[in-house]
Amino acid sequence: MIKWPARIELAQLPTPITKLERFSKRFKDTTIWVKRDELTGTEVSGNKIRKLEFCIAEAQNQSCDTLITCGGIQSNHCRATAVLGARLGMKVHLILRGEKPDVPEGNLLMDYLCGAQISYLSQGQWRGHEDLATELQALYASGDRKAFFIPVGASDEVGLWGYIKASEELKQNFQDLKMEPEYIVTATGSGGTQGGLIVGTELLGMGSQVVAFNVSDDAAYFERKIREDVMLWKQRYNQEFDEDKVKIKTVEGYVGPGYGAAGPEIFDSIAELASSEGIFLDPVYTGKAFHGMVTELQKGHAGALCGAKNVVFIHTGGLFGVFPQQQNFRFG
Repeated sequence: MIKWPARIELAQLPTPITKLERFSKRFKDTTIWVKRDELTGTEVSGNKIRKLEFCIAEAQNQSCDTLITCGGIQSNHCRATAVLGARLGMKVHLILRGEKPDVPEGNLLMDYLCGAQISYLSQGQWRGHEDLATELQALYASGDRKAFFIPVGASDEVGLWGYIKASEELKQNFQDLKMEPEYIVTATGSGGTQGGLIVGTELLGMGSQVVAFNVSDDAAYFERKIREDVMLWKQRYNQEFDEDKVKIKTVEGYVGPGYGAAGPEIFDSIAELASSEGIFLDPVYTGKAFHGMVTELQKGHAGALCGAKNVVFIHTGGLFGVFPQQQNFRFG
């Protein structure tokens, strides 16, 4: 029996699993399913809200009235935090990596509309973003406010609970479908979704292997990051868990030009899935992971998903990130 910490129910759950009837026909023996976590909400759609249910509950338990978090200019996590802060009556201060644009688009536009206060740091200054967060906490304390810091992507020992809880939901999905996939596939950018799924599937005795496609950093980074988060999670929540059972599989080779930048093959994959199934991916996270998954499946026994009869792809959202890059799609 898992002893859950405090959680605020903010997401529209459970999310459904969709079988890709037409798209799967390109594979002889493999069926692809999509866990539709882009349907966790409208303004807060995606995976971030699952983590924030636990992070914001922790903030409120500590009597905090302000949330500080950080990410890229088009961060889905920052947008979700800004929206939920407005919804819950909490002030939100975002630290964003990059130069302030003349006209805000996509997630950034939503950040501003939700009333978030924003500080920008250049790429060169970014290493100091946690120091800035500490300074801001002190500044808010001087004005009789208490600020809670949530790291990039809400990926820490608190946010880990989000996809441990989602694993419980996945297990029920699989039981309802009378199907257990060989692989659960996700994009990974800060490690929290990947780590939560790994811990959750192990705690619940699920046979599926979690495979992640990195959209930043490398496999060695996620190996270190997830093991550190799991260790801190065990300590903070006094969990009995065998860390030796943590199997971290991160498939490299699909980052492309870099985080937030994608090659034409990613935009083609996004358009292909949209036209065949009416499901929309994004060029930062899900587009790259889905393209990587399909490419590895096409390799057969030589690929990272060898022997796959059923594969479940976790759709972690990101729709608003399509619009700032719309010029990269090819039409006609």
